[in-house]
This record gives sequence, C-alpha cells and structure tokens, in this order.
Amino acid sequence: MIDPTHILSKYPASVPRYTSYPTAPHFQVGLGEPLMEQLLDGLTPEKRISVYIHIPFCDRLCWFCGCNTKHTKKYAPITDYVTALIEEIFLVTSKLTFKPTLDHLHFGGGSPSLLSASDFTRLRGALACAFEIDAETEIGIEVDPSDVTGETLVGLQVLGLTRASIGVQDFDPAVQKAINRPQTFDQTSQVVGALRATGIRSLNIDALYGLPLQTLAKVKRTMKKVVKLRPERIALFGYAHVPWLKKHQQMINEADLPSMLDRFAQAELAAQIFQAAGYQKIGIDHFALPSDPLAQAARAGTLHRNFQGYTTDRCDTLLGLGGSSIGQFGGGYIQNIVPTGQYQDAIRRGELAALKGVALTRDDIIRGHIIERLMCDFGFSFDQLRTQFGEDAAPYIEQAHSIASAEEDGLCALKEERFYVPDEARPFVRLVAARFDAYLTQANARYSAAI
Repeated sequence: MIDPTHILSKYPASVPRYTSYPTAPHFQVGLGEPLMEQLLDGLTPEKRISVYIHIPFCDRLCWFCGCNTKHTKKYAPITDYVTALIEEIFLVTSKLTFKPTLDHLHFGGGSPSLLSASDFTRLRGALACAFEIDAETEIGIEVDPSDVTGETLVGLQVLGLTRASIGVQDFDPAVQKAINRPQTFDQTSQVVGALRATGIRSLNIDALYGLPLQTLAKVKRTMKKVVKLRPERIALFGYAHVPWLKKHQQMINEADLPSMLDRFAQAELAAQIFQAAGYQKIGIDHFALPSDPLAQAARAGTLHRNFQGYTTDRCDTLLGLGGSSIGQFGGGYIQNIVPTGQYQDAIRRGELAALKGVALTRDDIIRGHIIERLMCDFGFSFDQLRTQFGEDAAPYIEQAHSIASAEEDGLCALKEERFYVPDEARPFVRLVAARFDAYLTQANARYSAAI
C-alpha cells in the first residue's frame, strides 16, 4: 500500500504539471519569430489545426489566479486588444497559401466572457475569413458567471459556442473571501441554465482544492453542489501557490493554506464524490460522464494533454494567438510576448508577436511522448514505443527498466513489456513522469505543488 505521508515527505514538494515537454521555463527568448516562420511553412492543407486565443483581462482580480491577466474597469482597452487580435489572425494566416480548417477553437484568459457581443461578432467574422469553420469544429470558452448578461449570451451564440467552461473554485463564503472570488451557487446555476438554453453541446466546471481556509467539510459541500449542476466534465485542479510569479497571490495568507497531506485528502475526497455520482476519472484531475468524448478517448487510449489540460484534440498544430499565448507544432513550441502593450505594439508594426520558443530534438519528442502517455494512460508499452520510434526507443526502454528496478515505494513497475503506475500510486504520477524529464535539473525553475 502507498503511504501518502511517506511519499509527500520523501519526494520533491513541487514538479511540473507536464502540459508540455519541455516545459515553459525552458523556452528560449528570441527564438519565437524565426521558429514560427519555419513551423508555419511546414503546415499542409489536408490536416486540421486548433487555435487558442488568450484574452488577458478581468473585471475583477481573483487572488488565487495563476493566469497571465490584468484587471481593468474600462472596456476601451479590451476593444483595442480585440483589434490587435484580429490583425494578428490575418498577419499569421497571410503567411499560409491555404485556408486551414479549425478542429478546436478555445478562448481562455483572463475572462474571455467579458467580451461584448460586438467584439465576439468581430472575432467570429475574422476567424471565418481566415479559417474554415465547419460542423465538426469545437468552439469553447472560459466563463466567469459574474460577467454573463443577455448580451454575453447573444455574443456567444454568434461565436458559435459548443462548449463552455465555468470557473467555480469553491462555494464556501469564507474561502471565496480569502481568494477574492464571490460567487453564489444560485448565480452559477442560473448561468449554467442560460448557457444550456443556447444549445451548447457540453459544459465543464473547474473546481479547486488546496485553497486557503478549505477543509474536508467545505470541499465536500462544494463538490456535492458541483455534481448537482451535472456538467459533462469536471476539472479538479490543485491551487498553485506561486507568489514569486504572481504577485497578487501575496494577498493570500499562507498560514491559511492546507498542508500537502491535507491537499491530498481533499483531492481524494472530491474524486470519491465525483465517481460516486457516475463520473469517470480522467488522468490526474479531470472527470467526465461515461458518454462524454473525453471519457471515450480515455478508454480508447487516444487521450491527449496540452496547455488546456486533458483533451480529445489530436491536431499536430495548436496555434496560439494573443498576448502570452502558447502554440504547439510538431517541431516545437512558441510563446507570444506576455505584456499586453508590447504584444499590441508588435502587431501594429506588422511583426509576429512570437517571442520565446523551443525547437524539439528527437530526444524531446520521445521523452515528451513517454511523459504524455504516463499523464494520460499511467503507463506506456515498449512495443508501441519501438513501433513509433524504431531503434531510437532502446535507451528509453532501458531507462524505464532502470527506474522500475530501483523503485522502493511502489510508484511504478513493469509488467509484460509495459511500464506503468499502479492504481494506488496514480495521484503521484507527476513524480514518476519527472524521472523521464531531462531538463528538470538544468534550470532554476520553480514549480507548483506536486499534489
């Protein structure tokens, strides 16, 4: 049996979340624009692509937030930003000789739901000009219930929304006050109903554990209410306390934060509540109704992981648009300029906003595949590795044998030409994935809590 107390005291308190490999701290400044040009040249019309659009504005600043965003009380800066986004859409696609077909389109933030109906209309028009949008295109957006008005719903319908993701975090008033996120269950329920009425295909709810003043009793009450809303998917994230990166998190009293062992207990309790309500656990932190495509992909072994978390998106290309957005190509990763003003200035000059990047080596690609399969399937097959990478797979299989042979705590094992993480060790899979990370000791990067 796995002893959580022993594991949490023995191993590093923080490791990457592995939504990419290499992880973002290893992206190189100055490589973004030339790499972007090179990778755009490699796109072909027969393959669908995905697009992520970042809206770095909020009309309230939640202290727990780890996103690249800024607080604004005026709408004019948002209108200017949307204008720059539209210019970037045409700037990037002007470098292509064909009109790509969109598979997934996702709006994140910040709070993209604060956009006006007219700006949603402008964006939809630009996207339709630059990309083919068909009946198979999934269009998703992150929603703050406090933003949603009748005008918002009109704008989302114009956008063609098919999936919405609502931030809940926690419904307890004391926890909400500690993170500056007031939001009642009734308000959330009303927004869920309004979104359902627009005809969206699927709803996701984001909930958090590890927040200040959270207890098992509070987690239980919140997660029971989440289940009552009956979303198709639930994302259960551990609060990432990184005040050295996000200065507003200094508003949170660290003495109010749960211990690592408490975080583990909260995550386990929430998972039990969701599974008892009929949700299938997906990877380390997602849950879905068995009929949902995410659950189907998990059962079929076709689940993937990117900067939005677990996904059914199989596209080789994820094009990132907007300040700080990260794109993913078969040959590398690219991140746009982070400061909003600098991003807009670059676009106005007719320059690509790509700043950082990393070109993937053969070693990166193989290790990235192994880490993704561990994060999605909790294991990988040696035969499949040989089929995909040929003779190049041999040293990685040897490393897997070495890791499993040296394992003392039951976190991983070998069985029938497969390296795997046992069921009881799955909450600690990031610790196992980190053993295949060749970059982990090469930079002074700091990461979020391992649980």
